[in-house]
Amino acid sequence: MAHSSKTIDMTEENIYALLISFALPLLAGNIFQQLYNTVDSVVVGKFVGKEALAAIGSTTPLINTFIGAFMGIASGGGVIISQYFGSHNVPALRKTVHTMILGTLILSVFITILGIASSPLLLKLMATPDSVFNEAYSYLRIYFLGSIGLMIYNMGAGILRAVGDSKRPLYFLIASSLLNVALDLLFVVVCKLGIKGVAYATIICEFLSALLVILLLLHSKDCYSLRLNELSIDKNILKKVIKVGLPAGLQMTITAFSNVFVQRYINNFGDSCMAGWASYSKIDQFVILPMQSLSLAATTFTGQNYGANKIKRVKEGVQDSIILAVSITILLAIPVMIFAKPLVQLFNSDKEVVKYGEYLLHVCMPFYVLCCLNQIHAGALRGLGNAAVPMFIMLGSFVVFRQIYLFTVSHITSSFVPISVAYPVGWFVCSAIMSIYYKCFIKGLLLKAI
Repeated sequence: MAHSSKTIDMTEENIYALLISFALPLLAGNIFQQLYNTVDSVVVGKFVGKEALAAIGSTTPLINTFIGAFMGIASGGGVIISQYFGSHNVPALRKTVHTMILGTLILSVFITILGIASSPLLLKLMATPDSVFNEAYSYLRIYFLGSIGLMIYNMGAGILRAVGDSKRPLYFLIASSLLNVALDLLFVVVCKLGIKGVAYATIICEFLSALLVILLLLHSKDCYSLRLNELSIDKNILKKVIKVGLPAGLQMTITAFSNVFVQRYINNFGDSCMAGWASYSKIDQFVILPMQSLSLAATTFTGQNYGANKIKRVKEGVQDSIILAVSITILLAIPVMIFAKPLVQLFNSDKEVVKYGEYLLHVCMPFYVLCCLNQIHAGALRGLGNAAVPMFIMLGSFVVFRQIYLFTVSHITSSFVPISVAYPVGWFVCSAIMSIYYKCFIKGLLLKAI
């Protein structure tokens, strides 16, 4: 199978060079995608107030709950495409592409309706204070109306990444993110639309990025090109995608839904704590992006090399991914801890908000190295077609263990300190179990290959 210059065959050449060349544009793309909600939070926190900032922060677990299911299934489609790409099975690859695009259109309608209908109930479940409830619901309602754009873009970008093309999705994100900044300022500062303004800006830009990636696929002449007359759901392909993607989707959805209850504990400390938590969460997302990008790179790398039956190369690639992820995370975490206060002040200068945000950054940042282990190992296992076990490990650590921990400490003390370390404790448990399982699994594959 002849490869386009836009794709990357990861079954040959230097592993470090391949991982970096694939992950760097992916990282840059993730940074620009993260800018959507971060710019929303900065503009709202500065020009509307801490209540609006708290409102946006409280919507994150709900958005992730609904979008998580789709993102997991999309990752399953990416794994299948990368394996077919590695084994040069063009007919099966094309069936997967068209099955995933049509499936995304159908699923996006369902998520939009369900998200809008259930948002009020879920906001009440989180004990969202009355001072931020109406603004949070307004933001969610508009956001879910535009979720189809987000989902189509991510599916199209996932197809491109599965064949090694992580650059062109980046270009689309840069364009839409810059437009998002301009529209945020226009709608909030000039038009005085408040929190609704940032929501409108976000969905406009998401539809733009979706349109760009679909046009690229339609005009492509490569093996993964999109042709409207080929759109159909292939049942056998769909079963394979669901087998790999559903566990990841369930894990993302249930973990995100459990964060609804984590948010409830945060909400009990008032809107200043909520705004501080929101500020910390936005900064947190930028620090975690390199490891997530390398995790996606590891998924594509292991998928292609597993398809090519190069198990030893899979093991080497995972080790190199971990080294890169840990190194970059340490380099990012140190300056974030040093400049924690001014970073939080970018979102809101209220003393109580800054106090909570600064404290959370100092407490959580040292533990981000642990996330590198569970993210890379989970990504690699998914690339190998084993998505169920990482799902159970992450659910056990991030949902069951964390909720038991929060319930216990909240009944022992009213202090914020034990609540604030719930995430690091869960990361430790997950990384320990995931690392042990991965070593056993890859050892079994190596013995079969002999």
